Amino acid sequence: MKSVITHRDWYPSLPSLPSRARNWLQNRGSLTQMIQQRCPHFRVEPVRQSLARPHEDEFSILQLRRGELALVREVYLYCNHTPVIFAHSLVSRKNLRGVWRSLNTLGRKSLGTVLFSNPAIERTLFEFRKIGASHPLCKRASQHLQTSPANLWARRSLFTLHGQSILVTEVFLPDILDLA
Repeated sequence: MKSVITHRDWYPSLPSLPSRARNWLQNRGSLTQMIQQRCPHFRVEPVRQSLARPHEDEFSILQLRRGELALVREVYLYCNHTPVIFAHSLVSRKNLRGVWRSLNTLGRKSLGTVLFSNPAIERTLFEFRKIGASHPLCKRASQHLQTSPANLWARRSLFTLHGQSILVTEVFLPDILDLA
C-alpha cells in the first residue's frame, strides 16, 4: 500500500545536525549565490519543465484542487561537474499569466537569481524533511549521482509577489558539504 505524504511530514525546524549541514539548510539567502561564491564553475542544468500533477504534499500548500496541474520546473545546480542541489519548483497555471510568467523563459538561468533580485518578493519560513529513497523527489534528485543515497535532506518555502506564490523545494545532495 502506498503511503500518502501529508503537509504534516514537513517540519518547521531541524533536528540536531552537524553545523556544516545546518548552515546550508537554514541559510535564508540565495543558494545560487552561496554556491557561486564557493565554486569556480557554476551552472544550472534544467531537467524538466512541464505541466504536471503536484505531489500529494504540495496541493494544500499551493491551495490547488486535487487533479489540478501546475508548472513543474526541475533543475540541478552544479559545482564544476558535480550536482550539489536538485531544485523542484511549482507554480499554478493561473499564476503563469501573472507575475511568474517569466518562468517559461528561464532556461539555464537560476530561479534564485530572479527571486532574490526583487525586494518585493516575500519568502515564508522553511519547512524541512528528510526524504527517503522511495520519495519521488529523492528518486529524481539521485538520477545524476554515482550512488543513490538512502535519504536526502530537503527544504521548501513559498515565494510570493502580489498574492501569487511559487513553491520552491531544494534537495541537498551529498557533495554540497564538500563546498567550504
